[in-house]
Amino acid sequence: MDTYHVRKLKHPLDVHVTVPGSKSMTNRALLMAALSDGRTRLEGILFSDDSRHFLGALKALGFEVSYDEKDCTAMVTGCGGSIPQKEGRIYVGSAGTAARFLTAMLALSDGTYEIQASAQMEKRPMKPVFGSLGAMGAEFTYLKEEGFLPVKVRGSAARVKYAEIDISKSTQFLSALLMTAPMLNNGLEIHITSEKTDGAYIRITRKMMEQFGCQVEYDGHDYHIKGNQVYQSGNYVVEPDVSAACYFYGMAAVTGGRAVVNHVHEDLMQGDMKFLEVLKKMGCKVIDTREGIEVTGPADGLNGVDVDMNDFSDQTMTLAAIAPFAKGETHIRNIAHIRLQESDRMAAILHNLTNLGIRCEEEDNGIVIYPGTCRACEIDTFEDHRMAMAFAIPGLLTEGIVIKDPMCCRKTFENYFEILDEITG
Repeated sequence: MDTYHVRKLKHPLDVHVTVPGSKSMTNRALLMAALSDGRTRLEGILFSDDSRHFLGALKALGFEVSYDEKDCTAMVTGCGGSIPQKEGRIYVGSAGTAARFLTAMLALSDGTYEIQASAQMEKRPMKPVFGSLGAMGAEFTYLKEEGFLPVKVRGSAARVKYAEIDISKSTQFLSALLMTAPMLNNGLEIHITSEKTDGAYIRITRKMMEQFGCQVEYDGHDYHIKGNQVYQSGNYVVEPDVSAACYFYGMAAVTGGRAVVNHVHEDLMQGDMKFLEVLKKMGCKVIDTREGIEVTGPADGLNGVDVDMNDFSDQTMTLAAIAPFAKGETHIRNIAHIRLQESDRMAAILHNLTNLGIRCEEEDNGIVIYPGTCRACEIDTFEDHRMAMAFAIPGLLTEGIVIKDPMCCRKTFENYFEILDEITG
């Protein structure tokens, strides 16, 4: 499918939907299961381009892996922090989590490996994690541009106890070090060199490590992982993807309709839960029902908001897509780092809003979006799954919205547009 023509809604939105498992939690669970002390059954995991690349990489490294996509389950047998194959080549595609997490695991091993990636991933920043791991004794040979994938890495065999990392561009760098630290018999002290020292995804990492049996201490600036810890095998259930759920909540918000996403509840640990507070400020009603959280959009239109989205920036695209329908300006702040994600998301948002006929302005660290009337246009996705899914939302109210390269959504939610077909009839 080269393009997707969004159909304007003919009736008030009223949907119950089920979304896939969380991408970020799926790949974290796969890594910890691989480093565990035995066989782990993972339930509710996401099957997408990213997770398939992660599973393929684990198989290439010699781990015993089996899975059932229909049941959303996988079995991974860990070797107590060791990698079965001491030489090999893996391909991480466009998966940032796989790239950062597996690089750290290989760099702290006793083997030599080659890490290949897609052209998109080759442009994304890796230098901070390369620098930290290099200082810890790993040896990197850059196969193209210095500081970027692809690389060859010779592991440090866990010879050090101290690391420094800058997480201003991505918290995945820190999560990679935290999750692989149990490979080090003597533990690890991680000093954060950037102003930002914590974040929603880091808190997910720490919580999941605890659920797998390993403790992390955070003193408000630095992180401390004691030695002689091993991830415990067993059963683990991955949460549904709140990032995916928010697209449907955004649809309810702009249409004055109602959306319930099954199994999404207030106690989920994902940072994108904060987007529900934004929707409340915009005038939506949000309640946690037995089936899942229900969002109802206001009958008299949305309010503009001023919000710092640094801690849940994956929802920047969703807010940008619904902001034109608000009664006032929307200010999205503290999101400069999204320029370095799957696409330059700041530029992509401004480009697509302009195509829609919406006035918007870029600031040093954010975007201002003014209310307006959307017009028919083509949406450029820039190979970015979140751009494709979020900017389909205006099409529910505007005739003639066409999504180019819609199947880039395979990265996290490959049947998204099939569900949208059902919603629009």
